[in-house]
Amino acid sequence: MSVTNRQELRTQLKLALPIFGGQLAQSANGFVDTVMSGRVSALDLAAVAVGASIWVPVFLFMTGMLMSATSVLARHVGANQLERINPLVHQVLAVALTIGLLSVLVLCNTEPLLRWMDVDPAIRPMVVDYLFGLSWGMPAIAIVLGLRSYTEAMSHTRPVLLISVIGLLANIPINYVLIYGKLGIPAMGGVGCGWATAIVMWIMAILMVIYVHRHRAYRSARLTFLPWHWEPKTAFYLVKLGLPVGLTIFFEVSVFCIIALLISQSGAVIVAGHQLALNFTSLVFMLPLSFALAATTRVGHARGRQDEPGLRIAILVAFKITVVIGVLMVTLLVAFRNWIPLIYTDNAQVIALASYLLLFAALYQVSDAVQVTTNGVLRGFEDTTIPMLLTLFAYWGVGLPIGYVLATTDLMVPAMGPSGFWLGLFAGLSSAALLLALRLRWRLGQPLH
Repeated sequence: MSVTNRQELRTQLKLALPIFGGQLAQSANGFVDTVMSGRVSALDLAAVAVGASIWVPVFLFMTGMLMSATSVLARHVGANQLERINPLVHQVLAVALTIGLLSVLVLCNTEPLLRWMDVDPAIRPMVVDYLFGLSWGMPAIAIVLGLRSYTEAMSHTRPVLLISVIGLLANIPINYVLIYGKLGIPAMGGVGCGWATAIVMWIMAILMVIYVHRHRAYRSARLTFLPWHWEPKTAFYLVKLGLPVGLTIFFEVSVFCIIALLISQSGAVIVAGHQLALNFTSLVFMLPLSFALAATTRVGHARGRQDEPGLRIAILVAFKITVVIGVLMVTLLVAFRNWIPLIYTDNAQVIALASYLLLFAALYQVSDAVQVTTNGVLRGFEDTTIPMLLTLFAYWGVGLPIGYVLATTDLMVPAMGPSGFWLGLFAGLSSAALLLALRLRWRLGQPLH
């Protein structure tokens, strides 16, 4: 039986808000690392910042790879094929651990990349040691991400919030011990942040395994580990489904990195203002992203039930929420653009530039919310390859070229500087929203399967 709009709204709120809280808690870990390492020295802070610029994209790629597993699991939950959940989760975890181990290899061999990036030789050894310590936590966080797909498919997102908050609370004392040298452990400075992050990742993984193994919310499809099921064909399908999502996230992140590099030659004030505005908008982006993840689950459930009316209600409600969020974000950025920078700095020049750039950020909030939600709905259809190509074109074929031309040349208007890149982001994200919406329209015209 299909649900009403109000019931669907309640369900999506129940799914999305704990995910949002969990993402905020995970982001707060980066803030804690920055503050605590910065109190040691500027070199330690710089090493942690450079290290984060390398491992975070690896983590986001891993997140994308495993994100699509939710739609496969949700489809089986919706079809009441609960006997398939355990074998499917085993394949998800096998893929997750493989990616986690590959990430260890990548992060343990970053010296050539640091030389290529021309990282200051004074901090290079510190960055290498920081990434070496952190790398050992990657298999653990891969397990967390794999089990997150399982728990989201089961419509139980509370552990994402609970365990993320526990991880944040654990990170502070572990950082304190390792960074400053307490309890007989030598002071490690910024390198200690890497080892602390790895320890926190394993704490989160262990707690997640215990939670999903014992909590009554999962009794209809209880996860067990013995006997272990091997289904290479299913694992390959999960990789085939997840790889385009991981690449999509990588394309988006890489565009922001390229813009940051191009702006880096413009002076400290411009760089600081750009990073401040970007950091805040990245934070608020987590809200529509959380609802996009909820939409993936709801579309998967409806597909499993072969419930076309329910599917359309789920999509309609998801987009109504998206538009409301987009409008709220526009209002927030415009109304509080002069106060938001004060959270980060008291430099009058940086505040003035960031306030100006936040107006440009307001332009693309609705487009950004629409494109991420549409991507989430398409993941629910297990449709990932064409959306990847569409977003690649939008980011690299539209957004970055337009931004570069507006910011650095006089071809269209006198060179605009950083604001030109932000207009490019508006063009790229709007293009992505339009192209993905057309793809979704086509998908809705196909038979439900």
